[in-house]
Amino acid sequence: MGQTTDANQWLCGGGNYFPAMLAAITAARTSIDLEIYIFAGDVTGRDFLHALVRAAQTGVRIRVLVDAYGSLTLPGKFFQPLITAGGEVRFFNPLRFNRFGVRDHRKLLVCDRQTAFIGGANISNDYSGDGIKHGWLDLMIKIRSASLASALTREFTHIFTSADFKHGRLRRLRMFRQIRRRKKAAEILVIQPGRGASSYQRALYAELKDAKSADLITPYFLPSLKLRRLLRKIVKRGGRVRLILPRFTDVPVSRAAGLVYYPRMLRAGIEIYEYQPQILHAKLYRVDETVFAGSSNFDYRSFNLNYELMLRLTDPATVAGAQEIFDAVLKNSRQIERKEFLQSQNFWARWKNRWAHFLVARIDPFIALRHIGRR
Repeated sequence: MGQTTDANQWLCGGGNYFPAMLAAITAARTSIDLEIYIFAGDVTGRDFLHALVRAAQTGVRIRVLVDAYGSLTLPGKFFQPLITAGGEVRFFNPLRFNRFGVRDHRKLLVCDRQTAFIGGANISNDYSGDGIKHGWLDLMIKIRSASLASALTREFTHIFTSADFKHGRLRRLRMFRQIRRRKKAAEILVIQPGRGASSYQRALYAELKDAKSADLITPYFLPSLKLRRLLRKIVKRGGRVRLILPRFTDVPVSRAAGLVYYPRMLRAGIEIYEYQPQILHAKLYRVDETVFAGSSNFDYRSFNLNYELMLRLTDPATVAGAQEIFDAVLKNSRQIERKEFLQSQNFWARWKNRWAHFLVARIDPFIALRHIGRR
């Protein structure tokens, strides 16, 4: 499944975005910057490693940044062939007990400062397939814009040089980057850990405030009180809100925590659908004629604790392509009815969900924020 615009191409499912990313690496002539949360040592990971090594051997500058926790299972010398070929490899926030809670969750590939891929997919066999018959459902967007790709390269460089996690207080400030081109807004929202609303949250608040509709796809749903109110107000003033959430998940505690919000959301008239065929890992948020896409989930960890990278896009072709993706995913989703859901939630199910919510929405942020204070 892929939707193309004049400058952007939506790529849904690893069967679409992995070949496109590998082709871009093969075609690169000057530079490749790759930032990923999970880089697995499986077939998919080795395919990317071999492509990067071949590029490095031709003189292309290679920089790879992987998260130390997300890629914990990677063999110790996995990247040695790339390093030997001249590539640079860094692990973000090397694991220490007092700071493991802050992670680099971004997924970005930039080639020659001309072409960029951004989204939610990691490099792993889990994502191979179409997201329907096989493989997790995820999404990447291919950007063909020298100005935007160059700006993303600068954002990559910023975090690549800070990978050891020894930066000072000024580096902790939240950041917001905005680029305008051809009279069409294309904004980069760079999320850093910290208290209060992130730049992405503020942008999302602004779009939701007077919105008439919102179609959201997210694998992890733990919205703040303000976001829940904004979604309910859309319906209250006659608009429509549709959420596509996972039926199957890689993080059961997170899904259980999100179920706490179902009753009030459904009572408010918000439509909730659960994706049925495979694990849902895609992140796509359309609010009226604006689309947010990137690595951020719809939860506190992405908004406040992780390093995340999002795009805000408003050109009509890109928005239309995003809506086609949403509609296609919706066809493979089942609507949740309030009465049926309440009947399925006995005492033990509600107890489990509330404890999961306490762990994910209270304990995890408490630990991570303490780690931020220790940097």
